[in-house]
Amino acid sequence: MTSSQQSVSAPARRSVVAAVGAVGVAAALTACGSSGGSSPSKATGNAGKADGGGSGSGSGSKAEGGGAAGKELAKTADIPVGGGKIFGDAGVVVTQPQKGEFKAFTNICTHRQCPVSAVEGGTINCPCHGSKFSIEDGSPKPGSPATTPLAAKQIKVTGDSVELA
Repeated sequence: MTSSQQSVSAPARRSVVAAVGAVGVAAALTACGSSGGSSPSKATGNAGKADGGGSGSGSGSKAEGGGAAGKELAKTADIPVGGGKIFGDAGVVVTQPQKGEFKAFTNICTHRQCPVSAVEGGTINCPCHGSKFSIEDGSPKPGSPATTPLAAKQIKVTGDSVELA
């Protein structure tokens, strides 16, 4: 090979695999958010519901208007007693711990800011690291990595309608 012809080699397979792995780790860390927790407020009034009965996704009942106050989230009959429903578009979980008692909380886990994904067995559950929160007051359950409760959200129940306040 002459000095005017230089050989350009492709990156080593090991370098490509390492770069792809680094991108994957960065994406996972971004999905979980920062390590700083939010400072949740105390539950007041009719605060919060979660997605219950094991459905978890909250599909089929989206907040109209993307979570604007006064917009109906759901009918009271849509929120199972002892469970709840997640409204991701509105950023809220609505629960009904006891018949006729509705609560609302943020849908963002206080551990690493992942969105919660299900309401099952009396808890609001985060898929990222296994945090579980009470449907009654948003407090973290023993053994959860989260140590701070979910922030309360304001809702109002008018007749058979659950709305953001």
